[in-house]
Amino acid sequence: MYFRFPLSFREVEELMLERGVIVSYETVRRWCLKFGQQYANGPRRRRPRPGDKWHLDEVFIKVNGEQRYLWRAVDQDGNGLDILVQSRRDKAAARRFFRTLLKKTGAVPRVIVTDKLRSYGAAHREAMPSVEHRSHKGLNNRAENSHQPTRQRERAMKGFRSVGAAQRFLSAFSGISPHFRPHRHLMTAPDHRAEMTIRFAIWDRITGAVSRPTTA
Repeated sequence: MYFRFPLSFREVEELMLERGVIVSYETVRRWCLKFGQQYANGPRRRRPRPGDKWHLDEVFIKVNGEQRYLWRAVDQDGNGLDILVQSRRDKAAARRFFRTLLKKTGAVPRVIVTDKLRSYGAAHREAMPSVEHRSHKGLNNRAENSHQPTRQRERAMKGFRSVGAAQRFLSAFSGISPHFRPHRHLMTAPDHRAEMTIRFAIWDRITGAVSRPTTA
């Protein structure tokens, strides 16, 4: 069993109760704040450099009953680049996401692919005018599909309580979730089992479950 960190409180409570440990909601919240991003950074550091074709998309999420927007970017291989929770999806919000994305990745793409939201075009001309921009609904399925794990966790957690909490959780979750989703549909069963064995071993080292190997 592995911890799809950060978990919902009910999941953590059940796992710890099985081990004879009683925890409170505040304890779990503090664990998430302390270890969530640290654990997420481990798999990210092991990923190859992002591809040169980026897919960007935004979906609405409910935060304390109010509509907010989750902006997400992935490369052509489906690797998550960054996420940002914002209250709007206008030009200023798109520009902020572009600049955050460029700073976070430290790279400039050859082309970006978005849907037909006009905010992308306006922000693109200011933030990365030298990059080719393709705006087409049918070309952006990769970014749209990348939202599915987030939707599943959102339902399990019954929504988010604040923008800050949503940003912290989704930032960590977006770094950890792909580590345990190695494109199963493209692998044979033996290859998938071998790949997951490697990924579990990496996860154990990231979380400190086993000692890191010493170098000769």
